[in-house]
Amino acid sequence: MPQSPSTTVHTCASGPHGGFTSTLFVLVEPSHPGNVGAAARAIKTMGFSRLVLVAPRVPLVQNEPEAIAMASGAEDVLASARIVPTIADALTGVAWSVALTARMREYGPPQLAPHEAAQEARNHALSGDIAFVFGNERTGLSNEHVERCSALAHIPANPAYSSLNLAQAVQVLAYELRMAYLSDPQGAVPAAADEAGVRAPSEDVERMYMHLENALIALEFLDPANPKKLMSRLRRLFARAGLEREEVNIVRGIAKHILLKARPSDRSSSS
Repeated sequence: MPQSPSTTVHTCASGPHGGFTSTLFVLVEPSHPGNVGAAARAIKTMGFSRLVLVAPRVPLVQNEPEAIAMASGAEDVLASARIVPTIADALTGVAWSVALTARMREYGPPQLAPHEAAQEARNHALSGDIAFVFGNERTGLSNEHVERCSALAHIPANPAYSSLNLAQAVQVLAYELRMAYLSDPQGAVPAAADEAGVRAPSEDVERMYMHLENALIALEFLDPANPKKLMSRLRRLFARAGLEREEVNIVRGIAKHILLKARPSDRSSSS
């Protein structure tokens, strides 16, 4: 049936804020080819196309008949899925990311409802790539995976039966993101971002954490043999702040000077 002249068709290319083209869906160590295919279908139905697979349990999962069958029309999304070995590779160049978790975490980034996460995503998609990260069907995401993300999202399912299939979880978030991106049709063109206000990409933030950890060890504030949860707490603190590139550089500069000051005393004490 032909569409009326007033009908608006939203595709990946025409999505508000560029969100449809700057949003990645990351599946960490997916086990079942059928779930990967169904996830590809889920994101395509909502206007997205960027799928990243971290160390899938089945090599060349895009060629599996079950994956192709479950993609059901989204074979293009499945075929173009990027396969990487680590979560760090998946988040390279990503300035803001959300880990989907089925359980509360004592430590980790701030937790948002799916609707809230989608609203936040709309803002961050203005200035670059963002990612939604989903864990393995059986074990979910590890603490290490979660701590690499900027925020958490939890789908408030029936507590008596809260088990969601991986592709179903992807569908829920893709829907919320679509609604968020379509809610501001005036913002179809991303605004030019001020360099000073650009959020630091994931890889720069991780280097900052390594630098800071080494500095805290040099100060003997952090005992590497008994670290407790210090770095996890610091990650949570900085995740709430939402670090910009200049702020990351400031923290690394502080860490650098701590290490420079600590080294002479180390040499004198060992002589």
